[in-house]
Amino acid sequence: MANIKPKLAQQLVTASVLRRVATAMLPFYRKIAGNRSFAADWTRAIVSADLDLIGRLLSSIPTLAGVENYGTNGIGYFISFPFPQPVIFYTNGTTIPPGMVQFTFNTQAHRSIALSVIPLYRELSVNNSFARSFAAAIRRKDNGAVTAMVRSLVKADSLKSVTIEQNGVALLFKTRFSKYPYRNLLFQEMM
Repeated sequence: MANIKPKLAQQLVTASVLRRVATAMLPFYRKIAGNRSFAADWTRAIVSADLDLIGRLLSSIPTLAGVENYGTNGIGYFISFPFPQPVIFYTNGTTIPPGMVQFTFNTQAHRSIALSVIPLYRELSVNNSFARSFAAAIRRKDNGAVTAMVRSLVKADSLKSVTIEQNGVALLFKTRFSKYPYRNLLFQEMM
């Protein structure tokens, strides 16, 4: 039984999981960064916790049109992708850390973060070698390697830290557009 846990942990985040999520999310981040109106509508949906509007906005992006697992906490959003066991769901999102504020989400901060993370999601999407190395570093809990890989692509001064969490990664941003920090997250949901 002791040998099962390490083997299971190795299967939780793989290049395939990261590539699938990044490929689906990349057009979303491009649209947030490049389309002020879409980004403002997205913020309105988040702050008002309007899941119908979130669904309509997601359906306008071909890679996310069929996504059924999404949600908001009024300070951010999460989009989850189903996978076979043991992963079950791998999630991406951007949120203000809980407990700081309620029903607040800044469009300009989100657009800035989206623009900043596009190179990371593009690299995960198109470069299998990078995705394999990134997944391996997460599995090893090698925060130094993960941070170096992220910072090689995410050049924004607003990126304050990179941490490994829940078989994934959390990027903490502090932009000039908001007094609140934001976290861009890739993680495995724990059931």
